[in-house]
Amino acid sequence: MYACAKFVSTPALVRAGSRALYRPLSASVLSRPETKTESSVAVMPQSPLTQVTLRGFQTSAISRDIDTAAKFIGAGAATVGVAGSGAGIGTVFGSLIIGYARNPSLKQQLFSYAILGFALSEAMGLFCLMVAFLILFAM
Repeated sequence: MYACAKFVSTPALVRAGSRALYRPLSASVLSRPETKTESSVAVMPQSPLTQVTLRGFQTSAISRDIDTAAKFIGAGAATVGVAGSGAGIGTVFGSLIIGYARNPSLKQQLFSYAILGFALSEAMGLFCLMVAFLILFAM
């Protein structure tokens, strides 16, 4: 098995195949083969397999629309956590009022726990918002 793999996978073929793997599927399927220059012909052997795997990065309008729609869907899904943060903050302060009504002598300790709960809940909402902005603008 090792001997067969050694003859089938030449270093040039492995490099060409690994380049095709890290590209998005939409770009791999929809792009056309690039025109070869004389310098690239000397480096890579001319075979049908290498011509298919060494395509230039070309995106069509369809794949750009799909990528843009996926960005918006992902950012919208990431902002759902902001609503959960608002609900969490409401629950924390509602529980503070109930706890204070039951035992007014623990006002300072209950308030410090409420502020801690508020901070943690707000931090999770901000993390969700940060992920949404990263999806929209960094990718």
